[in-house]
Amino acid sequence: MHTIFKKVSETAVTFSELMLPSTSNFNGKVHGGYILSLMDQIAFACASKHSGTYCVTASVDTVNFLNPIEVGELVTMKACINYVGNTSMVVGIRIDSENIQTGKIKHCNSSYFTMVARSQNGKSVPVPGLLLTSKNDVRRFTRSMQQKALAKQYKELTKNFKFDIIDAVQKLKDEKVKIDLL
Repeated sequence: MHTIFKKVSETAVTFSELMLPSTSNFNGKVHGGYILSLMDQIAFACASKHSGTYCVTASVDTVNFLNPIEVGELVTMKACINYVGNTSMVVGIRIDSENIQTGKIKHCNSSYFTMVARSQNGKSVPVPGLLLTSKNDVRRFTRSMQQKALAKQYKELTKNFKFDIIDAVQKLKDEKVKIDLL
């Protein structure tokens, strides 16, 4: 079977949007939920561009809100494929905001979404391989491999979790919590 490979740069997606008052919370900052919605859209666009088919969000692996986004700032989102499996892809997303009056740019968010390619009948389908052409591409791919391995270890560690109330209360005695079981 001949595998197709695509360069990271071939399927990268960038878009910008001016943040309007309708996207703000009571503190005048842009809602994190609105940003999450935009991230899901760009992850879909990037994964669909790489796979050549419809994709669905399997998981939001990491979302780090680093700096608030102000109303009136121009937000630029950049997404690229960091890792490919058989039918899944990890999409890395970077969000910067720019104060259009001062030109100051700040890094606001880094996120990783796992997307799965689907056929029209909803079945998972294989995705093209990834052609790594820079040290940064290799770094992102190996980082994603590490994250996947850690997630697998976590799943294994927690699959046989047994809850014991006495043990739990004992472990919580030094935490900032009050237990009032009726």
